[in-house]
Amino acid sequence: MNFTTTQIKQIEDKGLTVAKVLKQIETFKSGLPCVNLESAAILGHGILKLSDKENQDYLTFYNTQKELLNIIKFVPASGAATRMFKFLFEFLETYNIKKESVNSYINKHKATELSLFLVGLEKFPFYKTLIQTTQDNNPEYNRLSNNEKVVLLAKTLLDEKHLNYSNFPKGLLPFHKYKDHIATAFEEHLFEAALYATSKNKATLHFTISEIYKDVFVQEFNRIQTIVERKTNTKFSIFYSYQKEETDTIAVTTKNEPVENTDGSLHFRPSGHGALLANLNDFDADIIFIKNIDNVVVYKYENEVAKHKKILAGILLKLQEQAFSYLKQLEVEELGEAKTIEIARFLRKKLNVNISHEFERYSPKYQLEYLKTKLNRPIRVCGMVRNEGEPGGGPFWVKDESGTVSLQIVESAQVDKKNRHQKNILKNATHFNPVDLVCGVKNYKGEKFDLTKFVDSKTGFITMKTKTGKDIKALESPGLWNGSMAHWNTIFVEVPLVTFNPVKTVTDLLKATHQV
Repeated sequence: MNFTTTQIKQIEDKGLTVAKVLKQIETFKSGLPCVNLESAAILGHGILKLSDKENQDYLTFYNTQKELLNIIKFVPASGAATRMFKFLFEFLETYNIKKESVNSYINKHKATELSLFLVGLEKFPFYKTLIQTTQDNNPEYNRLSNNEKVVLLAKTLLDEKHLNYSNFPKGLLPFHKYKDHIATAFEEHLFEAALYATSKNKATLHFTISEIYKDVFVQEFNRIQTIVERKTNTKFSIFYSYQKEETDTIAVTTKNEPVENTDGSLHFRPSGHGALLANLNDFDADIIFIKNIDNVVVYKYENEVAKHKKILAGILLKLQEQAFSYLKQLEVEELGEAKTIEIARFLRKKLNVNISHEFERYSPKYQLEYLKTKLNRPIRVCGMVRNEGEPGGGPFWVKDESGTVSLQIVESAQVDKKNRHQKNILKNATHFNPVDLVCGVKNYKGEKFDLTKFVDSKTGFITMKTKTGKDIKALESPGLWNGSMAHWNTIFVEVPLVTFNPVKTVTDLLKATHQV
């Protein structure tokens, strides 16, 4: 395949190479394999359920250690709010006010989201702003029929000339209404971080955002900084980064030919949240908390959420302490059979590492090398919540091409739904992934791991998109908490549902955890 001189320059300007782009095109042609589910991770088989005493012990341990640590809270926040209002766009496109009422439209189209939105309208944090803006732009508003009012409200909410909420970054939308102010998700992350991600009364938060929104995020922090720091007795350091251009992937037609823009340039697309591994890899921290921008709660639930974040961190620190102790012993001592068995048991029982069936046949020297390799990896402790029918990935035991079984977070898109056995494993999963991670990214010498060395590159996604009305194929990197962390040591822990409160659609803001 021959690229033009201009296209080659475009590729190189992005930090890519022609060879990498050709490899991406080959991936489209050959396809990516589905994951091979061995079984669902369940309580007692891949997911820990802690007693009250264990919870308290880990909580106490973290609290005694955290002042000595360099802590970062990492928040993927690049998404716009467009999908939150999908049902309103559909309503405006398909509703004919001359032929039917809004109620008949709801019944005819089973428009549950629209019905919820209208019934709960006064409970949204933006209600007063929406009504005032609509009235200001439509002086006759109060004389209009109910149907006309609904259409105007939807247009005001979405129209770029008015509130333009669908084009807001999700982190800066009004999320919660308190007595004296409206809080964004961005603000709630600061209050929450002050409860668990501080050391010496300082908190560092890193938001991955779209570069075009940098100024508005900075403005929001400047607006709230003084009051949040006063209320929490915490000094905040806020940093931002963007999805790096070298992580973009080429788009192809349904015939696997590169898609060109009207000016002849190649059409590249961001490669999903897996691309953020490059951002995460830049951090030099002892502990990194990861949580999505839309997963926040109103103040009265924050202490409960923070408690479980600290418990996960306590588990991480305890396991890391033991792993580091073993690694130091492996480096300087000739270990006997009893110690070798002890370390292998720790890997299997505590870090969920599947020890090779051939392990007992290895020479003593190779046994120790094998144990060291398995121990010396990044660690992630992930909260898992009971499956309540929410969309998203889940915890599974997965078998790779070499036959090794390991704990992984798997998206349903990675599973072969045509395979009845695989579909049944997926269907019978008891827990799902709320994106609630605590990560240890340093080794026993205090050196930072190169996280790119622990990725399973075969766990990306090929998805269908559209461009100017035509179908195109897009390639996504292995997900940040999926294939990008495939070769980390992984611990799953059951956490309560109160820790998972995403806002995928605007009506989610009507749930109890988002209402004061």
